[in-house]
Amino acid sequence: MPTIKSLDDLKKMREEALRKQELKTSTGKTEIVVGMGTVGIAAGARETLKAILEFVDSNHLENIIIRQTGNIGIDSFEPVVQVILPGQEKVTYGHVSPEIVKTIMEEHVIKGKPVSDYQVKS
Repeated sequence: MPTIKSLDDLKKMREEALRKQELKTSTGKTEIVVGMGTVGIAAGARETLKAILEFVDSNHLENIIIRQTGNIGIDSFEPVVQVILPGQEKVTYGHVSPEIVKTIMEEHVIKGKPVSDYQVKS
C-alpha cells in the first residue's frame, strides 16, 4: 500500500483510481447480458445465448462483450437479455427466443435502434 505523504499524494491516488474506474466502464464496447438463472435456463436462455453467439460470430462483429449472469429478477419475462451500447442506457428485453435474437441484434446492436416490441418497461 502506498504511503500518503501529503494532500497532493492523496489527490493523485484518487485521480488514478477514478481513471482506472472510468476505463472499466467506458471501454467503447457493446455489452450483452443474458440471464442464466434457473428460471431463465428452464425458459430457454441457453438457446438464446447460443443464438447471440452464433450471430456475433457469423456477422464477424467486434467490440462486443457477451456475459452471463444469474437471475435478473424478472422471472415472468425469461429468457431476459440486456443490451448496453457505449454511452447509452441499458435496455432490457424479455421473452427473447432465438428467433427474436436476430431482430434485436440487427436493429439494436448493429443499427443502434432499440426494439420496443420486446422491451421490458420498468
